[in-house]
Amino acid sequence: MGELAAEKHVRYILSIEKKKDSFESVVMEHLRMNGAYWGLTALDLLGKLDTLDVDEVVSWIMSCQHESGGFGGNVGHDPHILYTLSAVQVLALFNKLDVIDVDKVTNYIVSLQNEDGSFSGDIWGEVDTRFSYIAICCLSILHRLDRINVEKAVKYIISCKNMDGGFGCTPGGESHAGQIFCCVGALALTGSLDLVDKDLLGWWLCERQVKSGGLNGRPEKLPDVCYSWWVLSSLIMIDRVHWISKEKLIKFILDCQDTENGGISDRPDDAVDVFHTYFGVAGLSLLEYPGLKPIDPAYALPVDVVNRIFFSK
Repeated sequence: MGELAAEKHVRYILSIEKKKDSFESVVMEHLRMNGAYWGLTALDLLGKLDTLDVDEVVSWIMSCQHESGGFGGNVGHDPHILYTLSAVQVLALFNKLDVIDVDKVTNYIVSLQNEDGSFSGDIWGEVDTRFSYIAICCLSILHRLDRINVEKAVKYIISCKNMDGGFGCTPGGESHAGQIFCCVGALALTGSLDLVDKDLLGWWLCERQVKSGGLNGRPEKLPDVCYSWWVLSSLIMIDRVHWISKEKLIKFILDCQDTENGGISDRPDDAVDVFHTYFGVAGLSLLEYPGLKPIDPAYALPVDVVNRIFFSK
């Protein structure tokens, strides 16, 4: 089995920021806030977050905030709940949550809860269980979970549960590993995991491991490094992670590395990107790979950051 090319991945992540005119940078311009979260969390898991200028990052994040309290994916872009969570998570990484007006951000998220308990992503009203997780995770980090109707939020998530034990993006939607993470994560953060059929869901999730050791997001799909996070974190939260081969999954993730230039791709020999680099590193962290900081499966933040949020004076 290969080794994790940690130093090269650090160099790769740091280099992305400098290539402002590259194709990757241009196509990701609208979701730079998510990119910042992926890259910076990966750096923290690799123990290299201190290589950055904190003030520069924080001032850029704050320049993406709108009057509504929500954050955009970049300066001048519309606010959305997706980018709002990434902004809060990055500030949490740097222990800088005190720079935001917590009530303002909270009011923005609260305004997106619908009558049935679901959440819209922004003022345009798209509903998705991803947004339920994001709202719950964000408000939990800000110690403001009591500001939404948690009972209705949980009820809506449960209404998206399918006969196979999985969850979709709306009621009746196909079970998908990404949505399952969002629903299981939201239920974990609200203390409602007893509402999940852990054996049925665990069976569906462990069936996602294919011959190469990698995990896919739905039946009959190719494996993809990002599911090393979505599937694995869900299995850990429902205590069924021993139903897959950890060794085979570690090998699959390591096989997706660019050992020359750094970065991790979706599958071996594909082009690397910051999204898969983060989820590859995060997956290895969940697998307790040596040299990586542990990550919390529900908050998707390093365990020491989560402990600081909830247990520091």
